[in-house]
Amino acid sequence: MKTNYTLLIGLIVLVLTNCTNPKQTQDKAVPESAEKPTLYGNYVNDTYAIRHEGYDWVAVRVKEGADNSIYVSVRSRADKNNPTCSFDARAFKTDDNTYESVNEGKAIVYSFSNDSLTISTKNEADENMLYFFCSGGATFAGSYTKIDEPLDTNQVDKTSFIKVLRLQDVGFTVSSIRNNKANTFTVSTFGLPHDYNETFEITGSRVTDAEVEDLNADGSPELFVYTQSDGSGSYGNVYAFSVNNLKSMSQVNFPPVAENTELNKGYMGHDAFAVVENRLVQRFPVYNDGDSNANSTGGTRQISYKLTEGEAMRQLKVDRVSEY
Repeated sequence: MKTNYTLLIGLIVLVLTNCTNPKQTQDKAVPESAEKPTLYGNYVNDTYAIRHEGYDWVAVRVKEGADNSIYVSVRSRADKNNPTCSFDARAFKTDDNTYESVNEGKAIVYSFSNDSLTISTKNEADENMLYFFCSGGATFAGSYTKIDEPLDTNQVDKTSFIKVLRLQDVGFTVSSIRNNKANTFTVSTFGLPHDYNETFEITGSRVTDAEVEDLNADGSPELFVYTQSDGSGSYGNVYAFSVNNLKSMSQVNFPPVAENTELNKGYMGHDAFAVVENRLVQRFPVYNDGDSNANSTGGTRQISYKLTEGEAMRQLKVDRVSEY
């Protein structure tokens, strides 16, 4: 009888153990999932920690972009000398931990692991390209560690965006500076008989990217500078420029969607722009009545623009509209 009683107690303990263990395992798994780190933020190289001893340093800012993309900004110390490294790019997701951007047909890879970021070129033969954006024989290739604080505002380069592009033997430099609430960007060319240099005020917005392409296939390139408004709306705009017979450059008219009653139904910003073959493409979510700014239910509208001749200046004219 005593033996049967002992066996009964053992079975009860076994059953209770099997019932409680899965719950304990599940409870432990919840915090791990909830605490999954985000890749957005600031990453710095090793010398950032000893910057107050006079050492130069390089940092990488990573911000969220649309369509599975991120915005990458490489900045460095600028309080004593000219910045060592300056680079901006929009990179697209290739897997959960890897993004790629393309510069002059060569891929740059951004690999994330826990709180670290490694930058390299996809092809080892292209690694010299990363020296072009730095001075003094430096490169921004290498590993960076994430920090949970803003970059040192007294030392960091104040340039909010910079990109150098080339096509058909013409070069373009697009740079933007944010000074308190004021924000401007400057476009300049090199390689033309009559180089172009002009500054635009974009207070309340920021430059997100720039691209170059020969949209009308006339042997002279076009430049597109994309901006996005501050705040939750994130309204996009395009500043477009066209090179004239490889001699000079002038601005191209871009008609904002907000001013077009045929296209702006359900429009609340969150634009994404890209050059696709010989068209400029704009894409944005469509909002139905009652939708919040963070949750659109009307699908996506895509607008393709072609470059046309105008009376006073060239125009980006709506060519095709599709919704999906």
